[in-house]
Amino acid sequence: MDWKTAARQLAGRTAIRPESRWYEPVATTARHRFVPRWWARDSTGDGGQVWHLRDGAADPEAWLRTAYADTTLVTRVGSQHADHAETDGTLARSRALRSTSSSTLPSLILMMYRAAWIQDTSRLLVTCGSGYGTALACARVGEDRVTSVDVDSYLVESARARLAEAGHHPQVEVCDLTGDLPEGGYDRIISTVALPTVPASWLQALAPGGRLVTTIANTGLVVVADKTPDGGAVGRVAAEAAGFMAVRHGDDYEDTFPESPQLWETAQHADGDTVTTSRFPLMYVPDTWDVRSTLELLAPGIDHRQHHGADGSRTLYMLHADGSWARATAPDRRASPTVHQGGPRRLWDELDRVRTSLAIDGDLPVRGADVTITPEGVTTFSRQGWSATLS
Repeated sequence: MDWKTAARQLAGRTAIRPESRWYEPVATTARHRFVPRWWARDSTGDGGQVWHLRDGAADPEAWLRTAYADTTLVTRVGSQHADHAETDGTLARSRALRSTSSSTLPSLILMMYRAAWIQDTSRLLVTCGSGYGTALACARVGEDRVTSVDVDSYLVESARARLAEAGHHPQVEVCDLTGDLPEGGYDRIISTVALPTVPASWLQALAPGGRLVTTIANTGLVVVADKTPDGGAVGRVAAEAAGFMAVRHGDDYEDTFPESPQLWETAQHADGDTVTTSRFPLMYVPDTWDVRSTLELLAPGIDHRQHHGADGSRTLYMLHADGSWARATAPDRRASPTVHQGGPRRLWDELDRVRTSLAIDGDLPVRGADVTITPEGVTTFSRQGWSATLS
């Protein structure tokens, strides 16, 4: 397997310039060793989707081609790691079966590392996953300056072994990112999993003047903030958007939106307490970053679903655990939808307010917003008189 040529080609696509300090780490790191097996998502033809196991050793050419593409490789679905799956493993995809670990696409890892402004002497705490991003960090600053953490003991064990095979021996520990971190005094904390807010433990673990880089769960917001003398941090939302798997605290995700058959049945079929025509065409919020991010800050916890009819119609649903729901249906992508809403809040009205701001101002205040984090981790976004605080 000529992985070195493939790795240099990947470096050329992601680090861009040979003189970049990230070119050699990407060009000399054998990514395929960190992802010997992975899950690929396929459509079934009847509107469903399944996860199929891919085994690199069974098809070395596909392994090489896939491992050195600038793409995310899912290594764990639910509690099932690809390393432990049956050779012909297939998992039906459902709302309860989500990807829970991956090898992040290299260009996104580099974007997060560049945002951290890593120096040759920086002491780093990074997230582990497959271990590939940790290997890049070791190649950049040296293994003695890198600590890598993951909540999953198997991921830590396997990453430690694969890092050693690649010649790296950083500190790799089992750790819940939202709790206490390994004792450090880190110059940089970089998370390639998304958090609901910045943990106070991060600020305690950062060295004076240290920088944290993370994404906020259910948004595309990348927060870049530097520690201040009072123990808090100030920074900004990065220009680039990114989305990562949300942090988990155990073997699988807790059900943050408990399935309510009655609410789902109501959202699909009931007449709303209010029935209106929206001024905007249908927009599936998870496919956006700025609208999605703004709505999540202002009205967190909305569950978005969609259905495509055989006649070309489309229906979007919004549900919330407080019993609020909305259903918007349009005969085609350009038509104004009919909107039914019920429960204690009008979720579609919340969305339309965000879209109105976008139409009037040309952008949304989350773009380039200032970020202020208290020593306790209370995180506030603000821009031009607008503000939102993570709860």
